[in-house]
Amino acid sequence: MPAEVTNIVIAGLGGQGVLKASDVLGDALVRSGHDVKKSEVHGMAQRGGSVQSDIRFGPRVFSPMVPAGEADYLVVLAEDQVEVHRHLLRPGGLIITPAAVSPEELPSRKSLNVALLGTLSAHLDVPESHWREALRAQFPETWFDANCRAFALGRAGAGPAA
Repeated sequence: MPAEVTNIVIAGLGGQGVLKASDVLGDALVRSGHDVKKSEVHGMAQRGGSVQSDIRFGPRVFSPMVPAGEADYLVVLAEDQVEVHRHLLRPGGLIITPAAVSPEELPSRKSLNVALLGTLSAHLDVPESHWREALRAQFPETWFDANCRAFALGRAGAGPAA
C-alpha cells in the first residue's frame, strides 16, 4: 500500500530551474486532486548556490517540509548536489540525476529540469495530460513544444537513475 504522503525533493543550483520544476510538479499534482504543500530553500541561489524545493502530496498534508531521511524521490539537477542532499532520501528512495537524460537530445540546455520531471513522472500516478496542462500553465506558450519534447525525453528514459 502506498504511503499516505509522498515526499519529493528537487535540488540544484541557482538558475537551473529548481523552483520552476517544483511549480510544474505542484500544479500537475493539484490537477490530479492531491493536497499539495511546497517549501523552498533559496540559499545563495543568486550566486549559483544550492537551491532546494520540498513537495509533499497525498490525501491530506499538514507540513511542507520533507524531514531528513523521508524523501521518496530526490531529483537533482546538478551532479555535485547529490551528496549534499542524499541525507534527505529514505532507504529505498529513488535518486534522479542528469544522467537520466542525454543532454545532446534536449531541445535546450535550459530544459533539463523539465526532462527530469518527465523521468519522475513515470513513477507517479499523475495522468500525462495533467503534466501537459501544468507545463502550459507554468511557461510562456512559445516554450510549450520544446518543454513537451524535453518531458517526453525524460519520461521515455525513465529506467535507471543514479
